[in-house]
Amino acid sequence: MTVTSGFPGDFLYGFATAAAQIEGGGEEAEKASGRGRSIWDTFCEKPGAIVDGTHVNRTCNHLALYKEDIALMRSLGANAYRFSISWPRLIPLGGREDPINQKGVVFYNDLIDECLKNGLTPFACISWDLPQALFDRYGGWLDQDSIVPDFTRYARFCYETFGDRVKHWLTFNEPWCVAVLGHGQGAFAPGHKSNIEPWIVAHSVLIAHAHAAKLYINHFKPTQGGSIGITLNGDWAEPFDDTPENIKAAQRKMDFAVGWFADPIYLGRYPQSMIDILGDRLPKFTVEELAVLKDSSEFYGCNTYTTNTIKATRSDDEFAGFTTMAFDRPDGSVIGPRSALGWLRDVPWGLRKLLNYLAARYQKPIYMTENGWCIGGEGSLRVQDATDDDGRVQFYQGYTQSLKEAVEIDRLDIRSYFGWSFIDNFEWASGLGPRFGSVHCNYETFERTPKDSAYFLMDFFKKNVARSKGIANGH
Repeated sequence: MTVTSGFPGDFLYGFATAAAQIEGGGEEAEKASGRGRSIWDTFCEKPGAIVDGTHVNRTCNHLALYKEDIALMRSLGANAYRFSISWPRLIPLGGREDPINQKGVVFYNDLIDECLKNGLTPFACISWDLPQALFDRYGGWLDQDSIVPDFTRYARFCYETFGDRVKHWLTFNEPWCVAVLGHGQGAFAPGHKSNIEPWIVAHSVLIAHAHAAKLYINHFKPTQGGSIGITLNGDWAEPFDDTPENIKAAQRKMDFAVGWFADPIYLGRYPQSMIDILGDRLPKFTVEELAVLKDSSEFYGCNTYTTNTIKATRSDDEFAGFTTMAFDRPDGSVIGPRSALGWLRDVPWGLRKLLNYLAARYQKPIYMTENGWCIGGEGSLRVQDATDDDGRVQFYQGYTQSLKEAVEIDRLDIRSYFGWSFIDNFEWASGLGPRFGSVHCNYETFERTPKDSAYFLMDFFKKNVARSKGIANGH
């Protein structure tokens, strides 16, 4: 067995953030910035929608403190920054005929320039927070014919404006969450509960992704020289035991979590298990749609956090293919320590299995775009105690070792790792309660304080990424 040593010299590593989760400095500052309302502004104002009653317009004030944040990333040793661009900050009303907010353009230009000045490679995602105006006009992602040209125009503007400096693009981040949590379970904006809407929304997102990506590949890549793809959330599904029914159930869970989006993009079809279960509720691709989907993602963007054990025992969770998700083993043990959130356990060996699955099934380079941990009770700690985040250090120790084995032993083509998150932030419906940051944020003063995990994670990559001529040690 040939074992390489370390990561290649062009490996990207650092931290990830999302615009809506960190940019806001308060209602007045956001109004002054010219950002339009997103569906998350509306959702936050719905009584009981956000656990702690906080609002997406006041998070970490990255809009004002981006220079401090980028300098901090650089001082910690990062070589890249994965961020997102807010659609309503650039085009407040969102549509293809709507005006541009020049203050938003200035902010993202300055942010990108600051990255480059500090030696950080900018890695940009262009979608998460849908402009409220588009939802009001036609229902947002529920109207494919309207949203695809609006999103494509927004994407074009991003490439034209920032593509001379941004060479790594993501069209979408975690569309599963938009479809299931936003339109199926009602936990995320816009708060709809339906067993019809999620499949329609996902189909619209897939086609919007494809049009935006092909626009870049065909018209901007030849001169700008970058690459573009989509990033999907999906955790490893481990069969509860080696019985055929549980092995089959685990694959069905992977189909519904990952294959729903990845199979159409990389393989040209929806997973058969989804077709069998959903029937006519699952939209059918036209010949034209399949043509634009083909080769529309130049890599696989991977957001992953945990692993579940999967049983064939029928549940009522259609979004998990009616499988039963758990964390227990046949011997009564559990597969990993608890976090602050019920869905998240520390299971580092699952990462290596997932990466091998993705590489074998989709045959694309992999960019790991999110991976992180949330410690129980961290939000109530004093800053000097919160920075001693041993649980997060332990998580990153396990997952980076698993990543290293996937590169060195399994010889997988993995090109980045971004810890989630750079800073404590607005965790969507959970508000400001759960903390995923490797940098502590005081939500009253916006003061930043690095935690032990920030130093560990960046030191790990500084030691393991090749330094000479961009060629991995041992090659």
